Amino acid sequence: MCTDPSHRSGPQRAPAARRLRTALAVGASAVALLLGAAAPGAAAENPRSPGQKIADALRRSPVYVDPSLSTAVDAAQQRSLVTQIERTGLPIRVALVPLVEGDNWGGKPEQLAEVLHDRMGGGPSILITLGGSPDDIAASEWPAGAHQAFHAAAAVFFQDDMKGAGPARRVARAISIIKAGNGDAVYEKATASLGSSTEKPDKGVRPDKAAGSSGSPLIRLLSLVVGPLLLLAAAGLLLRRRARLRDLSTPFALPRSVFAAARRADEAGLRERATEEVVRLGEEARAAQGDPAAVERALDAYAAAGTVLDRARGTVDLAGVFALIAEGRAALSTAPVTLPLCFFHPLHGPAVRRIPWRPLGRREQLRVAACESCLRAVRSRRAPEVLTDRLDDRPVPYFEVPAEHSLWAATGYGSLLSGDGDCLARRVQRGDFTRTLD
Repeated sequence: MCTDPSHRSGPQRAPAARRLRTALAVGASAVALLLGAAAPGAAAENPRSPGQKIADALRRSPVYVDPSLSTAVDAAQQRSLVTQIERTGLPIRVALVPLVEGDNWGGKPEQLAEVLHDRMGGGPSILITLGGSPDDIAASEWPAGAHQAFHAAAAVFFQDDMKGAGPARRVARAISIIKAGNGDAVYEKATASLGSSTEKPDKGVRPDKAAGSSGSPLIRLLSLVVGPLLLLAAAGLLLRRRARLRDLSTPFALPRSVFAAARRADEAGLRERATEEVVRLGEEARAAQGDPAAVERALDAYAAAGTVLDRARGTVDLAGVFALIAEGRAALSTAPVTLPLCFFHPLHGPAVRRIPWRPLGRREQLRVAACESCLRAVRSRRAPEVLTDRLDDRPVPYFEVPAEHSLWAATGYGSLLSGDGDCLARRVQRGDFTRTLD
C-alpha cells in the first residue's frame, strides 16, 4: 500500500491529480491488454505460464489433456490412463497438448517435455506427449534410456494394430511397453521391414519454409495511444520474452532457414553460405566460456570444416562442411543429446530421430539419423530424397560410393560414427578426407 498522505485525503485531493492518476491507470491497463495480445510469449515471465499451468496440473494428476482434445480423450479414457500409470509404479506423466509450429514449444514435443520437466523440479521422470506428426506420440525420459521410453512410444506408430487408433489407445500401448522395459526390442521388431521400398524418391516433399516476420500493428498503436515511456516498458518486456525463448532453445544450433537457403543455392551460393557459417562457428567457439574440452572440440570442428571447404569439389563436400559445423556447435550446446545432420540428405538440416534402415539390395540394417521429412517418407515406405554423388560417371546416392573413396559414405555425415570420441573432425584431422581426393 502506498503511504503518501495524498492517498488518504479522500475528497480533498485536487481534481487535476485525480485525472492524472486515472489517465495513468488507463494507460497501464492498455499496456497490459495490448502486450497480452501482441506478445503472448511474454507469459514465460509469469509463474503461471502455459508450461507452469500444465506442470501444476500434472502434480495433481499424472494425465493432463488440453481442453481442445477433450473429445479425442474423454474423461473415462483419462481415468483409465491414470489407473494404468498408478499400477506401473513408474514416474510417468502424460501431457496431451496440440503442437504446432510457432506455439510456446516451437511445435517440438521434446521442448514441451523439457519445459515441463524443469517446471516440475527435475528428477527421474517419463513424459509422454503428442509427437511431431499426426497419429504419433513421443516420450522423453530422465535419466535417458532407463526404461527405453523413447523407443516404446516411437514403436507404437509402426504397429499394425495401432493404425487409426486414437491418442488414448496409443498412449496406453506406450505405457504397457514402458512397463515391460523392452521398448528397444519392440521398436526394432515394428520397424524391421522399413527401408526396403523400391519406389522412386518422392518429389512432393518441399523444403521447410523460412519463417517470415512482420511488424505488429498493435505495437505501433501502443506507441500512439500510450506514449513513448510506456512503449519503452513494452519493449523491455518483449526483450525479456526473447531472452526467455533463447533459454528454451538449443544454443548455437544452425537455423532451419540456413538449410532451406542452402538447398535452393547453386554450388557457388552454397560455398558462400558454408564460408559464412565456418567463420561464425569460429567466432562462437572462441567466445564460448563453457567446458574447455567442449570448446576444444568445437575449435577442432572449425579447423576441419575449413580444411574441407578449401578443397571441396562439389555439393557432396560442401554438405560435409555443414556437417562439421553442426558437430562443432553440438560440442558447444547444452542440450543433453544432439543428433547429426540428416543421413539421407544433410542439407535437409538436423535430424530429429534415429531410425533403423536397410539399404536397397543389402541384408544389413543400419541405424541412421533422419530429418522429419525423411522420417515420414521411411515410415510410409517411400524412398526418401537423398544427396547424390557420381560413381563411374553416373549419379548415385552418396552412400553407395565405396567408403574408401568417400569420407561421407564411410560416416553418413556423422550418422555411422561409432561414438567413443569418433567424430568427423578427427577423421579429417587424420587425413581421411584428403586421402579420398587422390
